[in-house]
Amino acid sequence: MNEHTKSEKFASNFHGNKLPEELSALFEFEQEYGTESYSQCFYLDSDGESAISSWSTDKDFLKMLMPFAVANGSGSIYVFWDDGKGKSLKEMPVVVFGDEGGVHIVAKNILELMQLLTFDHEISVYHDEAYFYKSEDDDEESEYAQVYKDWLKETFNIDAIDKPDVIIKTAQDEFKASFGAWFAQYYNE
Repeated sequence: MNEHTKSEKFASNFHGNKLPEELSALFEFEQEYGTESYSQCFYLDSDGESAISSWSTDKDFLKMLMPFAVANGSGSIYVFWDDGKGKSLKEMPVVVFGDEGGVHIVAKNILELMQLLTFDHEISVYHDEAYFYKSEDDDEESEYAQVYKDWLKETFNIDAIDKPDVIIKTAQDEFKASFGAWFAQYYNE
């Protein structure tokens, strides 16, 4: 598949929403450096709708969620949530859908998710929480982690982080209740 076709296929995830320059730039970065090479187990993906439809096949549910990346090695995915307030894709909160359950707001927008990726460790997703954890012994960086951190700083003036829980908590404080109420219309455990 050529570069243009890959880009078009990826853009088809977003229900006609304009791909934000941040996500487009990340897509180009990943095309140059490879998947899972700059943040552990993360890669952009154009085939997440089937995973989302395992939660609900309701058309109103599916049109408000736009999967765009694999979040960890077990198949959890990152999804934009359109809360119906007319936000651009760049402003939409990011939700992680766990491969074995658990659905959680993790970032207020794409830039926050891109900052979370600087932690360079896969997210753990459980029914009651989603978090990043790295032990003191876990010091092996992804091959292009530093290149990614430098690129993010140079391109968007975003610093690397060592405490991802702050970003997740801030996003959940803002969106958890409204997302939970919306999600409960379509899925109830």
